[in-house]
Amino acid sequence: MKIIVPMAGRGSRLRPHTLTVPKPLIPVAGKPIVHRLVEDIAGVLNEKIDEIAFILGDPAFFGDDVIAELETLAKGLGAKPTIYRQLDPKGTGHAIMCAKDSLNGPAVIAYADTLIRADFDLDKDADAVIWTKRVENPEAYGVVNLNEKNEIVELVEKPKEFVGDQAVIGIYYFKDVALLKNELQFVLDNNIINGGEYQINDGIKRMMSSGKIFKTGTVDEWMDCGNKEVTVETNQRMLGFLAAANQQLISQNITTENSNIIEPCFIGEGVVLKNSTVGPFVSIGKGTVVEDSTVKNTIIQTNSKIRNANLDNAMIGNYATFDGKFTNVSIGDYSELK
Repeated sequence: MKIIVPMAGRGSRLRPHTLTVPKPLIPVAGKPIVHRLVEDIAGVLNEKIDEIAFILGDPAFFGDDVIAELETLAKGLGAKPTIYRQLDPKGTGHAIMCAKDSLNGPAVIAYADTLIRADFDLDKDADAVIWTKRVENPEAYGVVNLNEKNEIVELVEKPKEFVGDQAVIGIYYFKDVALLKNELQFVLDNNIINGGEYQINDGIKRMMSSGKIFKTGTVDEWMDCGNKEVTVETNQRMLGFLAAANQQLISQNITTENSNIIEPCFIGEGVVLKNSTVGPFVSIGKGTVVEDSTVKNTIIQTNSKIRNANLDNAMIGNYATFDGKFTNVSIGDYSELK
Protein backbone atom coordinates (compact mmCIF):
# COMPACT_ATOMS: atom_id res chain seq x y z
CA MET A 1 0.00 0.00 0.00
CA LYS A 2 1.11 3.53 -0.82
CA ILE A 3 0.02 6.91 0.45
CA ILE A 4 0.24 9.85 -1.97
CA VAL A 5 0.15 13.29 -0.34
CA PRO A 6 -0.18 16.37 -2.59
CA MET A 7 0.93 19.33 -0.47
CA ALA A 8 2.42 21.87 -2.86
CA GLY A 9 0.08 24.76 -2.00
CA ARG A 10 1.27 27.80 -0.07
CA GLY A 11 -1.69 27.89 2.32
CA SER A 12 -2.56 31.51 1.60
CA ARG A 13 -5.77 31.40 3.70
CA LEU A 14 -3.69 30.63 6.79
CA ARG A 15 -1.28 33.55 6.40
CA PRO A 16 0.72 34.93 8.14
CA HIS A 17 1.39 31.53 9.73
CA THR A 18 2.26 29.97 6.39
CA LEU A 19 4.67 32.68 5.28
CA THR A 20 7.59 30.69 6.68
CA VAL A 21 6.07 27.28 7.46
CA PRO A 22 4.15 25.15 4.90
CA LYS A 23 0.56 24.66 6.05
CA PRO A 24 0.84 20.85 6.39
CA LEU A 25 3.64 21.39 8.92
CA ILE A 26 1.62 23.74 11.14
CA PRO A 27 1.14 21.89 14.45
CA VAL A 28 -2.31 21.02 15.75
CA ALA A 29 -2.45 19.64 19.29
CA GLY A 30 1.34 19.53 19.24
CA LYS A 31 1.86 17.61 16.00
CA PRO A 32 2.08 18.84 12.37
CA ILE A 33 -1.09 18.41 10.31
CA VAL A 34 0.53 16.09 7.75
CA HIS A 35 1.94 13.87 10.51
CA ARG A 36 -1.50 13.40 12.05
CA LEU A 37 -3.12 12.83 8.65
CA VAL A 38 -0.68 10.16 7.49
CA GLU A 39 -0.66 8.36 10.84
CA ASP A 40 -4.47 8.34 11.02
CA ILE A 41 -4.76 6.96 7.48
CA ALA A 42 -2.21 4.26 8.27
CA GLY A 43 -4.31 3.34 11.31
CA VAL A 44 -7.50 3.00 9.24
CA LEU A 45 -5.75 0.93 6.56
CA ASN A 46 -4.29 -1.37 9.21
CA GLU A 47 -1.70 -2.81 6.83
CA LYS A 48 1.91 -2.24 5.89
CA ILE A 49 2.65 1.05 4.13
CA ASP A 50 5.39 0.49 1.55
CA GLU A 51 5.83 4.03 0.27
CA ILE A 52 4.69 7.55 1.10
CA ALA A 53 5.05 10.02 -1.77
CA PHE A 54 4.93 13.73 -0.97
CA ILE A 55 4.28 16.25 -3.74
CA LEU A 56 5.89 19.54 -2.78
CA GLY A 57 6.02 22.99 -4.33
CA ASP A 58 8.82 25.50 -4.84
CA PRO A 59 12.12 24.27 -3.31
CA ALA A 60 12.71 27.79 -1.98
CA PHE A 61 9.72 27.24 0.34
CA PHE A 62 9.65 23.44 0.66
CA GLY A 63 13.39 23.14 1.30
CA ASP A 64 15.75 20.51 2.64
CA ASP A 65 14.45 20.88 6.20
CA VAL A 66 10.91 20.06 5.02
CA ILE A 67 12.15 17.07 3.04
CA ALA A 68 14.11 15.78 6.04
CA GLU A 69 11.03 16.02 8.27
CA LEU A 70 8.83 14.20 5.77
CA GLU A 71 11.41 11.49 5.22
CA THR A 72 11.57 10.93 8.97
CA LEU A 73 7.77 10.70 9.09
CA ALA A 74 7.66 8.05 6.36
CA LYS A 75 10.50 6.00 7.77
CA GLY A 76 8.84 6.08 11.19
CA LEU A 77 5.94 4.20 9.62
CA GLY A 78 8.27 1.72 7.94
CA ALA A 79 7.70 3.23 4.49
CA LYS A 80 10.00 4.48 1.75
CA PRO A 81 9.78 8.26 1.38
CA THR A 82 9.58 9.69 -2.13
CA ILE A 83 9.64 13.40 -2.95
CA TYR A 84 8.11 14.96 -6.07
CA ARG A 85 7.68 18.58 -7.13
CA GLN A 86 4.72 20.48 -8.55
CA LEU A 87 6.41 23.70 -9.62
CA ASP A 88 3.43 25.04 -11.57
CA PRO A 89 0.11 24.81 -9.67
CA LYS A 90 -2.31 23.49 -12.26
CA GLY A 91 -4.84 21.74 -10.06
CA THR A 92 -5.43 18.55 -8.11
CA GLY A 93 -5.20 16.24 -11.10
CA HIS A 94 -1.95 17.81 -12.25
CA ALA A 95 -0.49 17.54 -8.74
CA ILE A 96 -1.18 13.80 -8.61
CA MET A 97 0.40 13.28 -12.02
CA CYS A 98 3.59 14.90 -10.76
CA ALA A 99 4.00 11.66 -8.80
CA LYS A 100 3.20 9.40 -11.78
CA ASP A 101 6.25 7.20 -11.19
CA SER A 102 4.64 6.09 -7.92
CA LEU A 103 1.12 5.66 -9.33
CA ASN A 104 0.80 1.91 -9.43
CA GLY A 105 -0.73 -0.70 -7.19
CA PRO A 106 -3.05 -0.01 -4.22
CA ALA A 107 -2.80 3.55 -2.93
CA VAL A 108 -4.51 6.21 -0.86
CA ILE A 109 -4.40 9.80 -2.10
CA ALA A 110 -4.89 12.36 0.67
CA TYR A 111 -4.71 16.14 0.51
CA ALA A 112 -2.82 17.53 3.49
CA ASP A 113 -5.21 20.21 4.71
CA THR A 114 -7.66 18.12 6.68
CA LEU A 115 -7.71 15.81 9.68
CA ILE A 116 -9.99 12.86 10.34
CA ARG A 117 -11.18 10.48 12.99
CA ALA A 118 -12.36 7.22 11.47
CA ASP A 119 -12.98 3.60 12.32
CA PHE A 120 -14.30 1.57 9.41
CA ASP A 121 -13.27 -1.36 7.25
CA LEU A 122 -12.07 -0.20 3.86
CA ASP A 123 -13.92 -2.05 1.09
CA LYS A 124 -10.95 -3.37 -0.85
CA ASP A 125 -13.17 -5.31 -3.25
CA ALA A 126 -14.22 -2.00 -4.81
CA ASP A 127 -12.09 -0.48 -7.53
CA ALA A 128 -11.96 2.72 -5.49
CA VAL A 129 -13.26 4.25 -2.27
CA ILE A 130 -14.02 7.94 -1.77
CA TRP A 131 -13.91 8.96 1.87
CA THR A 132 -16.88 11.07 2.91
CA LYS A 133 -18.50 12.76 5.91
CA ARG A 134 -22.23 13.18 6.41
CA VAL A 135 -23.05 16.89 6.55
CA GLU A 136 -26.14 18.92 7.39
CA ASN A 137 -25.71 21.35 4.48
CA PRO A 138 -24.65 19.30 1.44
CA GLU A 139 -25.35 22.23 -0.87
CA ALA A 140 -22.09 23.77 0.40
CA TYR A 141 -19.91 20.79 -0.59
CA GLY A 142 -19.04 18.36 -3.31
CA VAL A 143 -21.15 15.28 -2.57
CA VAL A 144 -21.55 11.74 -3.88
CA ASN A 145 -24.70 10.34 -5.48
CA LEU A 146 -25.32 6.67 -4.66
CA ASN A 147 -27.35 3.99 -6.45
CA GLU A 148 -29.45 1.27 -4.83
CA LYS A 149 -26.27 -0.80 -4.26
CA ASN A 150 -24.65 2.09 -2.36
CA GLU A 151 -22.17 2.52 -5.19
CA ILE A 152 -21.06 6.01 -6.17
CA VAL A 153 -22.44 6.88 -9.59
CA GLU A 154 -21.88 10.63 -9.63
CA LEU A 155 -19.89 13.45 -8.07
CA VAL A 156 -21.93 16.64 -7.72
CA GLU A 157 -20.34 19.95 -6.75
CA LYS A 158 -22.51 22.12 -4.46
CA PRO A 159 -25.86 20.66 -5.60
CA LYS A 160 -28.81 23.02 -5.70
CA GLU A 161 -31.17 20.08 -5.29
CA PHE A 162 -30.62 17.26 -2.80
CA VAL A 163 -28.70 14.27 -4.19
CA GLY A 164 -27.06 13.05 -0.97
CA ASP A 165 -25.54 14.20 2.30
CA GLN A 166 -22.10 12.58 2.07
CA ALA A 167 -19.49 15.23 1.34
CA VAL A 168 -16.17 14.41 -0.33
CA ILE A 169 -13.32 15.21 2.08
CA GLY A 170 -10.31 14.79 -0.23
CA ILE A 171 -9.10 11.27 0.64
CA TYR A 172 -9.34 8.43 -1.89
CA TYR A 173 -8.39 4.74 -2.08
CA PHE A 174 -7.63 3.03 -5.40
CA LYS A 175 -7.18 -0.73 -5.71
CA ASP A 176 -4.81 0.06 -8.60
CA VAL A 177 -4.00 3.74 -8.80
CA ALA A 178 -2.54 3.18 -12.29
CA LEU A 179 -6.15 3.26 -13.56
CA LEU A 180 -6.50 6.80 -12.25
CA LYS A 181 -3.12 7.69 -13.74
CA ASN A 182 -4.26 6.56 -17.18
CA GLU A 183 -7.44 8.62 -17.01
CA LEU A 184 -5.63 11.70 -15.70
CA GLN A 185 -3.11 11.37 -18.51
CA PHE A 186 -6.06 11.53 -20.92
CA VAL A 187 -7.30 14.64 -19.08
CA LEU A 188 -3.91 16.31 -19.47
CA ASP A 189 -3.39 15.22 -23.07
CA ASN A 190 -6.82 16.51 -24.08
CA ASN A 191 -6.59 19.70 -22.03
CA ILE A 192 -9.76 18.95 -20.05
CA ILE A 193 -9.93 21.89 -17.64
CA ASN A 194 -12.48 22.82 -15.00
CA GLY A 195 -12.16 25.98 -12.93
CA GLY A 196 -9.01 26.80 -14.86
CA GLU A 197 -7.22 23.65 -13.64
CA TYR A 198 -6.84 19.91 -14.19
CA GLN A 199 -9.03 18.20 -11.61
CA ILE A 200 -8.87 14.75 -10.00
CA ASN A 201 -12.65 14.52 -10.41
CA ASP A 202 -12.34 14.41 -14.19
CA GLY A 203 -10.12 11.35 -13.93
CA ILE A 204 -12.51 9.75 -11.42
CA LYS A 205 -15.53 10.41 -13.63
CA ARG A 206 -13.78 8.72 -16.53
CA MET A 207 -13.14 5.67 -14.31
CA MET A 208 -16.82 5.59 -13.36
CA SER A 209 -17.93 5.84 -16.98
CA SER A 210 -15.77 2.81 -17.81
CA GLY A 211 -17.64 0.75 -15.21
CA LYS A 212 -15.28 0.88 -12.25
CA ILE A 213 -16.98 0.41 -8.89
CA PHE A 214 -16.66 3.24 -6.36
CA LYS A 215 -17.81 2.89 -2.74
CA THR A 216 -17.80 5.26 0.24
CA GLY A 217 -15.80 5.17 3.44
CA THR A 218 -17.56 7.49 5.87
CA VAL A 219 -15.42 9.09 8.58
CA ASP A 220 -16.68 10.01 12.04
CA GLU A 221 -14.94 13.39 12.17
CA TRP A 222 -13.62 15.71 9.48
CA MET A 223 -11.63 18.71 10.65
CA ASP A 224 -10.42 21.49 8.39
CA CYS A 225 -7.20 23.48 8.78
CA GLY A 226 -7.83 26.00 6.03
CA ASN A 227 -7.73 29.25 7.99
CA LYS A 228 -6.95 30.53 11.45
CA GLU A 229 -10.48 30.23 12.83
CA VAL A 230 -11.07 26.62 11.81
CA THR A 231 -7.50 25.60 12.72
CA VAL A 232 -8.03 26.83 16.28
CA GLU A 233 -11.35 24.95 16.35
CA THR A 234 -9.66 21.80 15.00
CA ASN A 235 -6.99 22.12 17.69
CA GLN A 236 -9.75 22.21 20.31
CA ARG A 237 -11.50 19.14 18.92
CA MET A 238 -8.27 17.17 18.51
CA LEU A 239 -7.21 17.89 22.08
CA GLY A 240 -10.57 16.59 23.22
CA PHE A 241 -10.16 13.35 21.25
CA LEU A 242 -6.61 12.80 22.49
CA ALA A 243 -7.54 13.48 26.10
CA ALA A 244 -10.46 11.03 25.87
CA ALA A 245 -7.96 8.43 24.64
CA ASN A 246 -5.78 9.13 27.70
CA GLN A 247 -2.82 10.28 25.63
CA GLN A 248 -0.04 12.13 27.46
CA LEU A 249 -0.25 15.73 26.28
CA ILE A 250 1.75 17.67 28.87
CA SER A 251 5.51 17.30 28.88
CA GLN A 252 7.25 16.31 32.09
CA ASN A 253 9.89 18.92 31.35
CA ILE A 254 8.02 22.17 31.95
CA THR A 255 8.37 24.89 34.58
CA THR A 256 5.33 26.26 36.38
CA GLU A 257 5.31 29.09 38.90
CA ASN A 258 2.04 30.15 40.49
CA SER A 259 0.19 28.87 37.42
CA ASN A 260 -2.84 26.73 36.66
CA ILE A 261 -3.34 24.34 33.74
CA ILE A 262 -6.94 23.54 32.80
CA GLU A 263 -6.89 20.42 30.65
CA PRO A 264 -7.04 19.35 27.92
CA CYS A 265 -3.89 21.11 26.79
CA PHE A 266 -0.77 20.22 24.88
CA ILE A 267 2.34 21.72 26.48
CA GLY A 268 5.71 21.01 24.87
CA GLU A 269 9.22 20.52 26.19
CA GLY A 270 10.83 23.42 28.03
CA VAL A 271 7.70 25.56 28.30
CA VAL A 272 7.69 28.05 31.19
CA LEU A 273 4.44 29.22 32.80
CA LYS A 274 4.55 32.06 35.35
CA ASN A 275 1.57 33.62 37.09
CA SER A 276 -0.71 32.34 34.37
CA THR A 277 -3.83 30.29 33.73
CA VAL A 278 -3.61 28.13 30.63
CA GLY A 279 -6.50 26.17 29.15
CA PRO A 280 -8.71 24.60 28.30
CA PHE A 281 -7.91 23.71 24.67
CA VAL A 282 -4.49 25.32 24.44
CA SER A 283 -1.46 24.01 22.53
CA ILE A 284 1.94 25.49 23.40
CA GLY A 285 5.08 24.53 21.48
CA LYS A 286 8.47 23.82 22.98
CA GLY A 287 10.55 26.62 24.50
CA THR A 288 7.69 29.09 24.84
CA VAL A 289 7.34 31.35 27.91
CA VAL A 290 3.94 32.53 29.14
CA GLU A 291 3.86 35.13 31.94
CA ASP A 292 1.08 37.01 33.71
CA SER A 293 -1.46 35.77 31.20
CA THR A 294 -4.74 33.95 30.74
CA VAL A 295 -4.84 31.75 27.65
CA LYS A 296 -7.63 29.51 26.34
CA ASN A 297 -8.73 28.07 22.98
CA THR A 298 -5.37 29.06 21.49
CA ILE A 299 -2.40 27.71 19.53
CA ILE A 300 1.04 29.10 20.41
CA GLN A 301 3.95 27.61 18.50
CA THR A 302 7.61 27.25 19.52
CA ASN A 303 10.02 29.62 21.26
CA SER A 304 7.58 32.50 21.66
CA LYS A 305 7.15 34.94 24.56
CA ILE A 306 3.70 35.86 25.82
CA ARG A 307 3.21 38.46 28.55
CA ASN A 308 0.25 40.35 30.05
CA ALA A 309 -2.09 38.62 27.64
CA ASN A 310 -5.73 37.59 27.75
CA LEU A 311 -5.95 35.29 24.75
CA ASP A 312 -9.01 33.46 23.47
CA ASN A 313 -9.40 32.02 19.94
CA ALA A 314 -5.85 33.10 19.13
CA MET A 315 -3.04 31.68 17.01
CA ILE A 316 0.56 32.77 17.49
CA GLY A 317 3.54 31.57 15.47
CA ASN A 318 7.14 30.66 16.16
CA TYR A 319 9.62 33.10 17.74
CA ALA A 320 6.85 35.65 18.27
CA THR A 321 6.70 38.21 21.07
CA PHE A 322 3.30 39.31 22.31
CA ASP A 323 2.70 41.75 25.15
CA GLY A 324 -0.74 43.19 25.45
CA LYS A 325 -4.40 42.63 26.19
CA PHE A 326 -5.78 41.81 22.74
CA THR A 327 -8.15 38.81 22.78
CA ASN A 328 -8.67 37.68 19.16
CA VAL A 329 -5.42 37.77 17.22
CA SER A 330 -3.49 36.05 14.43
CA ILE A 331 0.26 36.67 14.65
CA GLY A 332 2.77 35.09 12.28
CA ASP A 333 6.33 33.94 12.80
CA TYR A 334 8.93 36.43 14.06
CA SER A 335 6.24 39.08 14.67
CA GLU A 336 6.24 41.37 17.69
CA LEU A 337 3.53 43.30 19.53
CA LYS A 338 4.86 45.21 22.52
